[in-house]
Amino acid sequence: MLRALAVAAVWVAAMAAAALAVSFSPWWWLAAVVVAAAAALGTWDLLQTEHTILRAYPVLGHARFLAEALRPEIRQYFIESNTEASPFDRETRDMVYERAKGTKSDEPFGTERNVNALGYEFLRHSLRARMATEQAPRVRLGGPECALPYDIALLNVSAMSFGALSGKAIEALNGGAARGGFAHDTGEGAISPYHLKHGGDLIWEIGSGYFGCRDADGRFDAALFEEKANLPSVKAVSIKLSQGAKPGLGGVLPGAKVTAEIAATRGVPIGQTVVSPPAHTAFHTPLEFMHFITTLRALSGGKPIGFKLCIGARTEFLSICKAMLHTGITPDFIIVDGSEGGTGAAPQEFEDHVGMPLTEGLMLVHNCLVGTGLRRHIRIGASGKVASGVDIVTRICQGADFTLSARAMMFAVGCIQAMKCNTNKCPTGVATQDAGLVRALYVPDKIERVANFQRATVASAAQIVASMGLDGFDELEPSMLNRRIDSHRTRTYAEIYEWLMPGELLEDPPETWRSDWIEACAEEFR
Repeated sequence: MLRALAVAAVWVAAMAAAALAVSFSPWWWLAAVVVAAAAALGTWDLLQTEHTILRAYPVLGHARFLAEALRPEIRQYFIESNTEASPFDRETRDMVYERAKGTKSDEPFGTERNVNALGYEFLRHSLRARMATEQAPRVRLGGPECALPYDIALLNVSAMSFGALSGKAIEALNGGAARGGFAHDTGEGAISPYHLKHGGDLIWEIGSGYFGCRDADGRFDAALFEEKANLPSVKAVSIKLSQGAKPGLGGVLPGAKVTAEIAATRGVPIGQTVVSPPAHTAFHTPLEFMHFITTLRALSGGKPIGFKLCIGARTEFLSICKAMLHTGITPDFIIVDGSEGGTGAAPQEFEDHVGMPLTEGLMLVHNCLVGTGLRRHIRIGASGKVASGVDIVTRICQGADFTLSARAMMFAVGCIQAMKCNTNKCPTGVATQDAGLVRALYVPDKIERVANFQRATVASAAQIVASMGLDGFDELEPSMLNRRIDSHRTRTYAEIYEWLMPGELLEDPPETWRSDWIEACAEEFR
């Protein structure tokens, strides 16, 4: 409303200048034309639906697109100045925008990557390369105890809660998931009406706050869980043990964002900051955790039940594996969250220095499951800065079966990394509950962009696999991913890292694993 009034005021100023031109001096016509042009541009900005920034900031928002037009020169300045600007994030954001818009994502004149830099990674290709034929492969979630398995896409929407994101952003993500046939993880903030409006497939995430299935004391409520878990849109349930962006902390939603609608969705008081406990109260040991999985599977009617975590200690995950072996209960999937994930709701120290990065965490989980003979029953998802086809292929080489993306999906919805997530003043209406800013986000356009991005990225991954001379993603292995280890040598992941054989931890643990395997205990998280 304020933006419309501001544009109307500019129209009034234009008419006033025209009146002055008629009454006093024709020189006023120059001012009248300039002001009228600004008013016309502002009116167009308010009415158009393609650009969120222009709807939120009529006229002024064009400065952003001017900067975008100058981007190559600005980028070259940063490179020559050797600043700390992040080319990875900038290039990734540009690529996501282009794929979401359905425009060409190729740039001429080679790469800005330093292929001689320590840690540079590359995939091998083959002289038997071919064109990709399978554009939308699926992975089945559903172990021996699962009655209602779900075939998940290779790239899905990672956990982002209603509350952290606006209702329109959630609606756009879910609409994109429905259109593209991939899954949308709800985040721990419960299932909102916006998650259900378009019927996209949901992975319902249950965090330590049990939002959407909590009693008055904040503890798990089985009846509420059963009611929501049996909704047709809910295809799987994920128990959040920890999150890569804030491992060891529960979720935090500032009170300014807790509107009446969010409070009703989560089952919390209006306007009060919501802090989830750092650990669950429904279980306290690995054995109790396995039985909690069984409880959720029964209450949901046999849907896939899994869990998400950022790895902290190898012994803790091995303790979970021992509990699986002891009880015979296994989850249907495990989502490994890397510590490189971002959030607007955690201290910077936690984001930067706590938790295991995705590469190490993913390979650890894969090896633990292989070494205990459990891998064949459990699918692994990878979540942490997945934004390109190369990212998908790389993560599968490292042990994943499917991937999830948060930041890139936010880019597709319109995020410009304004870094205002925790202030409730996100300029694109993505991470705010400010009604005036949210109004600018035009959902039908963003639905199309989310679906475009996911489709193009999976197609890119499929073509990379075909260029490697492979028939499918299931043929990827660590020997196909290379890393530069010094200025003269590169090695494959099969050579750099240790990979366990099936059942090796049960039969004869390697020396490098023996002490952790002995210390791990199904009776407690160690």
